[in-house]
Amino acid sequence: MEKHSTKYRDSVFCMLFNDPEKLRSLYNAITGSSYGDDTPVVINTLKKDIPLGLHNDISFTIDKKTVVLIEHQSTINPNMPARLLLYMAKLYEKLIPRRDLYAEKRVKIPQPEFYMFYNGKRPFPDEISLYLSELFEEVLEATKPWLELEVKAYNINSGHSEEFLRKNRDLREYARFVDVVREKEATDGDPEEMYGLAIDECIGNNILREFLDRYRREVMSSLLNISREEYVQIRLDEAHEDGRAEEKLEIARKMKAMGLSFAQIAEATGLPPQEIEKL
Repeated sequence: MEKHSTKYRDSVFCMLFNDPEKLRSLYNAITGSSYGDDTPVVINTLKKDIPLGLHNDISFTIDKKTVVLIEHQSTINPNMPARLLLYMAKLYEKLIPRRDLYAEKRVKIPQPEFYMFYNGKRPFPDEISLYLSELFEEVLEATKPWLELEVKAYNINSGHSEEFLRKNRDLREYARFVDVVREKEATDGDPEEMYGLAIDECIGNNILREFLDRYRREVMSSLLNISREEYVQIRLDEAHEDGRAEEKLEIARKMKAMGLSFAQIAEATGLPPQEIEKL
């Protein structure tokens, strides 16, 4: 039942951390900083951009100086630096008035930081950095890349990154929540009963208790509901992992039949536009 968990983790993760106080605490844990309650946090997560198909999990500005983008992944994605580059460009477009870019006065922009939390079943290092330059076709050894972007990636499964997880209770309990749900999924019982038992067990063991008490219905909905587009994305993730070109083409056909734009199909599948046009 991994196809269910691929998406529910994204949804529950985003619901859990869609809160300035939790994001401030999470940022302190990641960076070792000590921002207090008086430090402003503004959530500016990109909602789905229909023409470009861009949307991200969590982005926020802290202390008006730093903009932080966080992606949560249940599959291994080496292309995350390129994705975050596109997200950041779109976010800067929202944050910076266009007229300021053409003024003589130097524009002040928040410094970006990029993080990825991995919570899938395949082996993954506790901590690793992914670089945009690793995706370039060729980098001249004598020069530094003219454009670089670093994504710090953390494995937040239970038993990994333990020192890091100890610094943030919400993230630690979220990892345990995923464990409990996976244990119930392994029984392959009735989904509603299975997920209900998982939520009850977490509440009983003080795992995300307040959050699950308050948002039980929404969490249950995330666990149970998988739309056609989500199913397509799950299949895409699997195809990307295994490099199955034929399956990517089949998924692209389905997306086209669903009325999605060429730009959305190309962004999701990684297929060149000329191949999509042939479908």
